[in-house]
Amino acid sequence: MNAIEVKNVSKHYAGFSLQDVTLCLPRGTVLGLVGENGAGKSTLIKLIMNATGRDGGSIRVLGVDNESMEFDAVKEDIGVVLDEAYYPESLTAAKLNTVMKYTYKNWDEECYRRYLHLLNLPDNKAFKDFSRGMKMKLAISVALSHKAKLLVLDEATSGLDPMIRDEILDVFHDFIREDDHSILLSSHIVSDLEKVCDYIAFLHNGKLQFCEEKDVLLEQYAVIKLSHEDFEAMDEEAIISVKKTEYGVEALVKKSAIPTGFSVEHTTLENIILFFAKGEKNR
Repeated sequence: MNAIEVKNVSKHYAGFSLQDVTLCLPRGTVLGLVGENGAGKSTLIKLIMNATGRDGGSIRVLGVDNESMEFDAVKEDIGVVLDEAYYPESLTAAKLNTVMKYTYKNWDEECYRRYLHLLNLPDNKAFKDFSRGMKMKLAISVALSHKAKLLVLDEATSGLDPMIRDEILDVFHDFIREDDHSILLSSHIVSDLEKVCDYIAFLHNGKLQFCEEKDVLLEQYAVIKLSHEDFEAMDEEAIISVKKTEYGVEALVKKSAIPTGFSVEHTTLENIILFFAKGEKNR
């Protein structure tokens, strides 16, 4: 079963459209949603959470149509973290616990305290005095403390230093050990997605370029360097995207179609995404 199913979803604004997006997040896995600023990641997350209405298509979350009355109850099973944590400035982590007891039916005080301790968050410091990293760790602690089965994270690691990001990614790894737990993680930090994700969905200018298993992407594609002459001799069907200079050509190609003798660069997920976003297909 899928934790999230998005089928042919569109949303139109003046000057921007999210167009015919289809993807799914299988239960028990992590889906990384990547794209440049303005690509449509936050719009898609708002649509999934029914924070804005879709213009076409369908969305099911944890088995329920997200525009149905049943979805209100399902929200209890979803932990949401946006790119900013929004809590009253005077609240402390301890006082926030009291608020959340009356917000979520399944609020787990002991679990919340464990996360505060694990992430080195103070009990009695006012939220307004938290650093950005502390604010995001607090929001993640809340999301993980009401027995959520699905985490929806919109740039939750953006702007944080690498040590804090690694700390948070470790928490996500622990969460996903439960078979019925799933994560949708939106980020433009591709290295984070490569560490934790099972699937990658790439949005570019409001269009879904691909949604595929991470390991399949890394196995399927490679970056090679060619002279202009060798490039012209390549099978056009093998070429996904190219970058040309006066000295030669870099190309993202299907590994299965690389002729023997060509030098293959170490290919990362970031290489693949950059070629899809910025490369050219024409010769």
